Amino acid sequence: MIFRREPLHQRLAREAGLGDPGAEDTRAPWDKAGIHGVHRPREWDEVTTAFIGPDPVINAGPDQARFVVLEHEILVEEGPENVERLAAALSLNAPYRGEAVRRDEGVWAVAGRRIAVATLPGVEGTQLEYTHHGGERGLVVDGERRFGSIPALDHPGDYVVRGHRLVRDQWEVETSPL
Repeated sequence: MIFRREPLHQRLAREAGLGDPGAEDTRAPWDKAGIHGVHRPREWDEVTTAFIGPDPVINAGPDQARFVVLEHEILVEEGPENVERLAAALSLNAPYRGEAVRRDEGVWAVAGRRIAVATLPGVEGTQLEYTHHGGERGLVVDGERRFGSIPALDHPGDYVVRGHRLVRDQWEVETSPL
């Protein structure tokens, strides 16, 4: 009598449940079509509308505003200089980054996102990247590698800190694990 063995690829497919196209789909639901990946992180911590009314300073200027609210000042990056009423529409505690878009005459959509701010005296430049990996540190300021470290940014673990100068020695920083 002749014995016929099942080919290895067919046996493995059958054991994995892939051999019969009519078989029940036993995959986890996050692997099925339409549900995949990790959800996007939320972009804003708060979104609201602000009725400014007939304010000629805000309403006569640009239709967008970008600003950063610190403890004792507001830094306007884009748009009208008088954004205090737009910033006041948000209930976030400083520091935070805000954006506003005019939707109608005197009505603005305002959004805010909390940020981390670090005081880094003596650090030159406007952009920095500080890495700590396996006990080794790396510092890049304005695209150029620098020697030294920034003790205010040191903490345990492997991480990268990206920073953008806001004003004077105040930096917006974002730390990500490696």
